[in-house]
Amino acid sequence: MLRSSLAPPTYPGTYWDLVAQSARTRPDHVLLADDHGRSLTASELAAAAEGFAATLHARGVGGGTVVSWQLPTVLETMVVLCALARLGAAQNPIVPIMREREVRFITEQVGTELFLAPETWGGFGFGDLARSVADESGFDVMILDLGSEPASARPDMTGGALRLELGDPATLPPPPERDEAAVRWLYHTSGTTADPKGIRHSDQTVMAGSTGMIAVLGAREDDVNTAAFPVSHIGGALSLGASLVTGMRFVLFDSFDPATFGERAAAHEPTMLGSAVPFFLVFLDAQRRHGTDPLYPRLRICSAGGAPMPPEICRDVREVLGVPGIANSWGLTEFPVPTFASPDAPQAVLDTTVGTVVPGVSLRVIGPDGREVATGEEGELRLKGPQRMLGYIDARLDADAFDEDGWFKSGDLGVVDADGNIRITGRVKDIIIRNAENISALEVEDALFQHAAIHDVAVIGLPDERSGERVCAVIVAESGCEPTLDALAAHCRALGLAAQKWPERIELVDDLPRNPMGKVRKEDLRKRFATA
Repeated sequence: MLRSSLAPPTYPGTYWDLVAQSARTRPDHVLLADDHGRSLTASELAAAAEGFAATLHARGVGGGTVVSWQLPTVLETMVVLCALARLGAAQNPIVPIMREREVRFITEQVGTELFLAPETWGGFGFGDLARSVADESGFDVMILDLGSEPASARPDMTGGALRLELGDPATLPPPPERDEAAVRWLYHTSGTTADPKGIRHSDQTVMAGSTGMIAVLGAREDDVNTAAFPVSHIGGALSLGASLVTGMRFVLFDSFDPATFGERAAAHEPTMLGSAVPFFLVFLDAQRRHGTDPLYPRLRICSAGGAPMPPEICRDVREVLGVPGIANSWGLTEFPVPTFASPDAPQAVLDTTVGTVVPGVSLRVIGPDGREVATGEEGELRLKGPQRMLGYIDARLDADAFDEDGWFKSGDLGVVDADGNIRITGRVKDIIIRNAENISALEVEDALFQHAAIHDVAVIGLPDERSGERVCAVIVAESGCEPTLDALAAHCRALGLAAQKWPERIELVDDLPRNPMGKVRKEDLRKRFATA
């Protein structure tokens, strides 16, 4: 069993207590900024949240009220998040890429009572979507439309804003009290399975998910952390939690354009960049376009999470961006960020592992026979710790999620070395079985990423009458390149990869479908190419 020797941070009783504590201890410190040139201090965030909480309370929202929201990644969304925490509501963030089928499933599963959305954003009619589902399900819809009205006590907070009507905080009931059994966060996986899995979290489990950024990554008050992922993912609440504890500035971007994002992020002088392969490819390209002078002169940490980072990307980050490497983390919505690598770790740790367990977390590696394996042997990673979900919304799923001793079964395969560092080797369900031999898709991907003609790649198994499954490489090629099977075979042979792991099929695509946190949606690729 693996445990950390470090003590975890001390969190207050509720998520709202975290907001109030930040407002008291650093009231004038800029805590949030966005891509529209706007910002909020800790005290302004708390004041705006209490004002909007009063508006919601007047509409009947209180402790336990289920409020779904599908909002862009802007300052007002963080105000909404904190306002719902102030009321002790059960908030249900929905990532903006989800459409009618997923939204209908999610709102029916959680029992939505109020749905918050903009009328339109990015050319899509979120208001029409919400009303369409509401007509069937009977919940209320509150439109937070685009406008230039202030979203906080600051009269200069304009441009790119959602219009939030602020009520009188004097009308609010007392803040919620600590209750570790109270479900205050309802998240859903990004739909790589037939239906999204609904996940129940408390204030305590969500706050504990910030521990890795605070205690291992070493976030601090003078840090600037750029976020290109939707804050409706659990990473939004975790990153804000780390900012509330440390004072780290959290910069929000409501759109991701690979052609411009690198420079847009640079304008904020970030000290921290992340968080997945597509973003690092953009940062690297932006620096190369910029020339030899650092585009990110204050950068001190690159970190990643959501999917294992190919060592080739880590090497490029070191050589091009001038930091020691990428501090990788690992986790799931069900158990957010149980591991993190220190940015000061040796190069091999940064390039090939997701670090070790964060304070408060315990980890076991379990073999096929259900027993814990020895150091250096592969098995399923199982977890206990304060950020573990309360359970699935569909309680029938809990039986397969936990073993008889209460350990969460991650579904990820890994190896723990003698120093306690964890290397992810694949998914229990992301194994390609070819001629009765198990092949890790991740191992093949890491090898292919080292080929000069490959910009991005995902490896999947496709049905084959002769061998059971064949190895298919879905490739985004570098400009002007067209990799062939012969070239990839020679490349894999040179790296010492066993012949049964070499790709037998290539599919060239313009880009890979990914969920909001950068994980490739392999099920989409399997469906697309299984009959091609």
